[in-house]
Amino acid sequence: MQADFELESGGGRIMALFGPSGSGKTTILRCLAGLERPQHGFIRFDAETWFDSEKNVHVPPQQRQLGYVSQEYGLFPHLTVEQNIRFGMQADGSADSSRRVDELLERVHLAAMAGRLPSELSGGERQRVALARVLARNPRLILLDEPLAALDLPLRDPMRHELRTFLRSIDVPSVIVTHDRVDALAIADRISVLSGGRIRQVGSVHEVFSRPADVTVAASVGVETVVPGEVIGLADGVATVRAGDSQVRAVYAGSVGTPVFVCIRAEDVTLESSLHEGTSARNRWIGRVTSVQHEGAVVRVTIDCGFSLTALLTRPAQEELRVATGETIAAVVKATAVHLIAR
Repeated sequence: MQADFELESGGGRIMALFGPSGSGKTTILRCLAGLERPQHGFIRFDAETWFDSEKNVHVPPQQRQLGYVSQEYGLFPHLTVEQNIRFGMQADGSADSSRRVDELLERVHLAAMAGRLPSELSGGERQRVALARVLARNPRLILLDEPLAALDLPLRDPMRHELRTFLRSIDVPSVIVTHDRVDALAIADRISVLSGGRIRQVGSVHEVFSRPADVTVAASVGVETVVPGEVIGLADGVATVRAGDSQVRAVYAGSVGTPVFVCIRAEDVTLESSLHEGTSARNRWIGRVTSVQHEGAVVRVTIDCGFSLTALLTRPAQEELRVATGETIAAVVKATAVHLIAR
């Protein structure tokens, strides 16, 4: 495994380690926590060295002053909410420690549930107890392993917002492991994309999801259309690319003759029944619908427009446009929404 990234403080302090199962996300988290040792390299926090293979340095987990929240939250089932938090403090029963517990209960909106056992709480409430217990130790770094994986799907949307709000409200950098791109988009400020045991790209969430560094990253972050092409023209910063039997316009700073991959996100594709020509700022292709797949509230449509293009529609939009397999339709994409990756 190869991992090289820096976690920022301030505005970019929530980092997501994002990638499929088996890509190495949890291994990196456990190395940061001191629960596993890398074979080579170093881990530094501010001016401290937590691990250095060449100097034979390995600071044990209890000396790193960090908080670790596992997928299952790790609450003691026989202790109440208050007792779980107090255990995290290693409290001595003093008035100051009792006041601190009360402050943490208020912070995670669980003051009324202080006497309940974990089995009497919802998944979201158990997560808040785990976060409060972590904060009780005054950590300098918070690590969360798939923090929403244990929640039922209806709970995930509100908990994404709640978790991000909570992590942004504390002046502590956080690292989150997730395989869910919606979690990464909704919670993180920055993202490291892992694939095959390597970090392929690190950047802001918007940068990585809208401008993937290579086709592996593009596939990981859900860019549905990735087709090979070649730049055949360039004018005023806009490239004309031959892709299959069609041409694609895209903002590009490269040169003519460059082989590229054309990357288009499905949500950036607009389908229209009108078949008029496009402009230099937009791509417009006339194609035949080859597939219509219903996926809950949305419909995934595949169009053969000289290359295979994927679009997402709402059900009402599909019915209004009468999108069906075999029908002819116009697909529109802004030139600024097309990303080119050199091959």
